[in-house]
Amino acid sequence: MSIGFFPSFKRFDWILAGAVTLLLVLSSVILYSISLSKAVPDFLNFKKQLIFIVVGLAVFLFFSAVDYKWLKSYNLVFYIAVVLLLVSVLIFGQVIRGTRGWFNFSFFNFQPVELAKLVLIIFLSKYFSRGAHEIFRFKHILISGIFSAILVGLVLLQPDFGSAIILFFLWFGLLSLIGPRKSHFILLLIMMTLALVVAWFFLFEDYQKARIGSFLDPNSDPLGRGYNISQAQIAVGSGMFWGRGIGFGPQSQLKFVPENQTDFIFAVLAEELGFLGSFLILFLWGVIIWRIVRIAKRSRDDFSLFFSVGVGIVFLIQIFINIGMTVGVAPVTGISLPFLSYGGSSLVANLAMVGILESIATRS
Repeated sequence: MSIGFFPSFKRFDWILAGAVTLLLVLSSVILYSISLSKAVPDFLNFKKQLIFIVVGLAVFLFFSAVDYKWLKSYNLVFYIAVVLLLVSVLIFGQVIRGTRGWFNFSFFNFQPVELAKLVLIIFLSKYFSRGAHEIFRFKHILISGIFSAILVGLVLLQPDFGSAIILFFLWFGLLSLIGPRKSHFILLLIMMTLALVVAWFFLFEDYQKARIGSFLDPNSDPLGRGYNISQAQIAVGSGMFWGRGIGFGPQSQLKFVPENQTDFIFAVLAEELGFLGSFLILFLWGVIIWRIVRIAKRSRDDFSLFFSVGVGIVFLIQIFINIGMTVGVAPVTGISLPFLSYGGSSLVANLAMVGILESIATRS
């Protein structure tokens, strides 16, 4: 198999790589701060995250150096492999916070759904890069929807509602890019509405319905269902303009903010670094999205165009959901903040996406 190593990096997008690197540095600083919050400081997760960063950067450099076109040839192989992983995790996986979505390998946990996001981007990019005269047929819209629905369904069985949302909107977003006919679009909306009704009554767990209820009215149960949102909002507000300082955020250091290393890490950032730190995070993400759009516009083929847009969709949805649930404009779904939250599976998969984007940029 030839994967076409590219010797020159003169077209390498250093701005994109720099923005991602700065986010990784901020993530390390905040995770170090969180490690100090215990009576006896425990830096295990901080050290593990540093290892994940090193591994992720190695993956990033690998995908940056090889020609992205080889991914198209193995899209179906990747898809079958990730389906098998998602089925296996339902049988042999470890349950964490009510979700059977991790393989336990003693030193670290592997979450297959993070790989599924990357694989679905590759699969749909290859599928939608067919000729325009062919892909507009409704059967191809339906076929791509079925392949996506298989992954969404397996993730819902874990149950991981947040990741299922990302996979669904990835398909819907790429589908919107090809511009389906109005009649097809209306039919899809009807089908999605029916699917949502069925999911509400037969697939959603009680705690997921409760989270949506807490999102609509977090003050209805501030010490129960709405506790996470309320404490996160207090942390964000207490940071004010300059922040409390690294290691001096009372909400995060005293453990009032739940899941402060993963789901609610933005609340810790906002409390300790204030408005300026929050603005810096959003600015860096704005730079990343801008560079992704730039790479998409300069893509030399439909596959690279769809892949770039797909990565942008996945990042935007995760940013919106994670920060949105922190400030109370989105329900709590357990979605991490890319490049900032603790977690090896997400970090390595996201750096692989950026590496492939760099490969596209150097060959455009």
